[in-house]
Amino acid sequence: MMSWPILSVVIFLPLVGALFIAFLRDDEAGIRNARWLALWTTLVTFAISLILVWRFDPSTADFQFIEREPWLGGAITYSLGVDGISLPFVILTTALMPISILASWTAIQRRVREYMIAFLVLETLMVGTFCALDLVLFYLFFEGGLIPMFLIIGVWGGPRRVYASFKFFLYTLLGSVLMLLAIMAMYWDAGTTDIPTLLHHAFPRVLQTWAFFAFLASFAVKLPMWPVHTWLPDAHVEAPTAGSVILAAILLKMGGYGFLRFSLPMFPEASHQLAPLIYALSIVAIIYTSLVALMQEDVKKLIAYSSVAHMGFVTMGIFAVTAQGISGGIFQMISHGIVSAALFLCVGVIYDRMHTREIAAYGGLVNRMPLYAFVFMVFALANVGLPGTSGFVGEFLTLIGTFRVNNWVATLATLGTILSAGYMLWLYRKVIFGRLEKPNLMWIKDLGWREIAILAPLALATIVIGVYPKPVLDFSAASVTALIANYNHALGGVQAAALTR
Repeated sequence: MMSWPILSVVIFLPLVGALFIAFLRDDEAGIRNARWLALWTTLVTFAISLILVWRFDPSTADFQFIEREPWLGGAITYSLGVDGISLPFVILTTALMPISILASWTAIQRRVREYMIAFLVLETLMVGTFCALDLVLFYLFFEGGLIPMFLIIGVWGGPRRVYASFKFFLYTLLGSVLMLLAIMAMYWDAGTTDIPTLLHHAFPRVLQTWAFFAFLASFAVKLPMWPVHTWLPDAHVEAPTAGSVILAAILLKMGGYGFLRFSLPMFPEASHQLAPLIYALSIVAIIYTSLVALMQEDVKKLIAYSSVAHMGFVTMGIFAVTAQGISGGIFQMISHGIVSAALFLCVGVIYDRMHTREIAAYGGLVNRMPLYAFVFMVFALANVGLPGTSGFVGEFLTLIGTFRVNNWVATLATLGTILSAGYMLWLYRKVIFGRLEKPNLMWIKDLGWREIAILAPLALATIVIGVYPKPVLDFSAASVTALIANYNHALGGVQAAALTR
């Protein structure tokens, strides 16, 4: 416990920075100050969030750093807290925000103040989503994140930015409306929207089923799962580099977090009965989108389809409901957050120089950019799942956890690891290796100091947690064990009641 509301500070400090930026002048000095103010705000927020790691007790599954105040007539509370499942995502969010600001330093030249404000507001909403312990508060943060990301894509994106932003907004909003209906039904049944209370509330079987589908509609779009993934490639291609980083690294993870926080513990019967459906969707996502990635001519689109395939491993592991499966799913989300962010940043490096993302426009970059070639290799191999990188640990654990439940699902999923090696190594060969023949690449410059400062921490994290994943896995171990125990207890009670009838 803390003597001061540390979660509220971490959540709302970016809003304070955004407020200061809003009052800056729109001249050259104001733009420069907006960049520095956004950077320092995100750095301080990250530093404060590290106190959570220092004071967190990983031996307990209970929520920690709890804040609770009456809100909205007393029926709904302002309730915050984190456990071993949510805290890693809070740290991932606060760590990637300064990197995103640095990545936008020279790439964004118009409406800079508004851009920085949008990113700081987005940070508040993302961190709030992972900390909320009230269903309504969670929904407000979860949905609120749509607005700044909609603006980031729609205002600072590429030529088809308006189409991509509206597609992103409408897909995610439609699914979330169904989730809101389910939240209302849960309140009428349980008489509360308090998440810790609802985790131990026995919902009726019928309500569990349709509430599961309602939450699935929202989380499947957010993750995204096949076949509601079609908004993601368009959003990634049109979004600015930092927008793609946050979209892939954080916003996608809200879907997986939602399955762990709501679907499994609150709807255990429905989750058990409908697990084969999730397995089927996961396998299609892993294999189909990997094949689609093989056919791409745009670097960003290839990485976007790769994200859909990797999230298939996450949903497969989560709904196996084994210790290895769920731990692997969490680790895979953290690893993918780091690796996908880095891959989009690598794309941004060459896009800033050449203003094209066409794979055919490159080739032989190792001759002019050896440092870039090395860094890109680290992240490409991590995306493949090479042992010694973070990508291997998550995929391996989800496969082991699933194999204990369903041999066929795990066997088919391994095809995804083979296909990922195919498209990532093909991409690397086409962009990095070969002869340097294109005239406009002859004078391309290698990584600068700012780009090294952005990519080096991500490369270090990829290798460190790949070689020594124990600290990350230990963080969530108690929460995962408690989640599985409560899930099995709920199913056992249902089976016992069925036998006595």
